[in-house]
Amino acid sequence: MAEPTIDKREVARAFGRAAASYDAHAVLQREVMARLDERLELMSVKPGRIVDAGCGTGQGLRLLQARYPKADVVGLDLALPMLETARRNSTAGSWLGSLLHRLTPHASRHTPYVCADIERLPFKKSSIDLIWSSLALQWASEPEAAFRELHRAIAPQGLLLFATFGPDTLKELRRAFSAVDGGNHVSRFLDMHDIGDMLVHAGFQHPVMEMEMLTLTYADLKSLLRDLKGIGAHNAAADRARGMMGKTAWHRLEQAYEGFRKEGRLPATYEVIYGHAWAGDKTRLEDGRQVIQLKIQRKRAGP
Repeated sequence: MAEPTIDKREVARAFGRAAASYDAHAVLQREVMARLDERLELMSVKPGRIVDAGCGTGQGLRLLQARYPKADVVGLDLALPMLETARRNSTAGSWLGSLLHRLTPHASRHTPYVCADIERLPFKKSSIDLIWSSLALQWASEPEAAFRELHRAIAPQGLLLFATFGPDTLKELRRAFSAVDGGNHVSRFLDMHDIGDMLVHAGFQHPVMEMEMLTLTYADLKSLLRDLKGIGAHNAAADRARGMMGKTAWHRLEQAYEGFRKEGRLPATYEVIYGHAWAGDKTRLEDGRQVIQLKIQRKRAGP
């Protein structure tokens, strides 16, 4: 199985440029976060420390703070402008935030924001009780290595809960581009079953994977591409096609996409994969070997 090769610098640049416009275009992202939050209702977990890995502008942070008011919640993102926007979006410095803190004295006084890569977490081993990641793991350059790093950071019996995109995401756009040239214009995404295998290989236990198709519709192709640019969803594959598209190629792309129009609207399909897994007792080594603890009692000598 070939893993996606992602240009991380391009990811950081694209999301950094989109920080100011993200919330106005992130309709799907908000819906996925709400559905991810609902799944926590079924989890028997009382985390003391939580990390939102790929926190963007901070909506997931607010959901986590509301659900676990006594927990320390950390926001982590690769793009510094996203973190700056998340901090501005926080109510911690407002009169409302001050009131909430007085009413809930056990709540965290502030949210730490960390600019870092999911694949190189700046946290001690086994220091996080819950890692939440909504639509960020698809930007990992080495997904299995990313899961190993997440497992390293999660405490024994801790929980990983995430959403990411599957291979049918933006399938209409991918097919339309194939009618224009042979270049790679749309990011590639991993299959749900491959992700489940990666979780097991990384040391996680009892992985549960779910998938659903969500569709947004648009009046025209420009509106779809405006949404993608507005959230920073730029193709960051290392082998992506470069350069501006000419008028002829753009016309061919529009014509190809028109073939998907239904009831007067153009669809954009997203395959959303939800997953969760437990860290277990963490007695497995990084190479997959199991540590077996033996207690040997020394026999007492006779009288």
